[in-house]
Amino acid sequence: MSEQAPGQMPADKFTLAGRDYTSRLMVGTGKYATFEEMEKALEASGCEVVTVALRRVDMDAHRRGDKNLLDHIDLRKYTLLPNTAGCFNKEDAIRICRLSRELELGDFVKLEVLSEQKTLLPDPIETLEACKVLVKEGFKVLAYTSDDPIMALKLEEAGAAAVMPLGAPIGSGAGILNPNNIAIILEQAKVPIIVDAGVGTASDVARAMELGVEGVLLNTAIAGAKKPIAMARAMKLACEAGRLAYLAGRIPKKMYATASSPPVDF
Repeated sequence: MSEQAPGQMPADKFTLAGRDYTSRLMVGTGKYATFEEMEKALEASGCEVVTVALRRVDMDAHRRGDKNLLDHIDLRKYTLLPNTAGCFNKEDAIRICRLSRELELGDFVKLEVLSEQKTLLPDPIETLEACKVLVKEGFKVLAYTSDDPIMALKLEEAGAAAVMPLGAPIGSGAGILNPNNIAIILEQAKVPIIVDAGVGTASDVARAMELGVEGVLLNTAIAGAKKPIAMARAMKLACEAGRLAYLAGRIPKKMYATASSPPVDF
């Protein structure tokens, strides 16, 4: 085997719900100006997992002779991750997951149960109860939650295939507001931890990956950018850079300066 070139990204696959992936960036499909723009952004992002809010898919489009969102996602290239965005109670979230199975979209789902409209923060109790039901029914659940280490652990214990703490509230673009909590979640976790929601630009993605999370899921930061396709490319590079920096190991932070030159010439 030939040696890896200096600075080259190492072979760094990760396993999610029994499947191996190379890209650690997962991308949503909402808020794009056109389906064509979405397709180009997904391509530029290098993602392998694409998430879709089933509540927002026009299921009657084919009956009218039109295409819906799902027709614009190449399932030979991407793994589809149906999500329960827009659900505010466990009953609706469970129903959407069952609908995904009935549509033959599989058992791989992102569980999202929100508390109320203003903050769009996750409802921890409803999320946990829905997770338990779905796991018993054989779903591979990626559970969206707050950055609370206790709730993250409870979701893992309930059988979640991955836990997805928010970086900041949905669509806020505020970045990683509480890196200490993410670090605690990582320290105790035995399942993949994926930061989901709140990142606004490439540096936020890099910061999340430098913490050691397995991946980042985002939507608005790309779809809402002035140039979504360019931003998708930026997010791809940031995800790779952050992961590589994490694997390389940063120097410790210090109070005072340390000379970068050796004390003795040679």
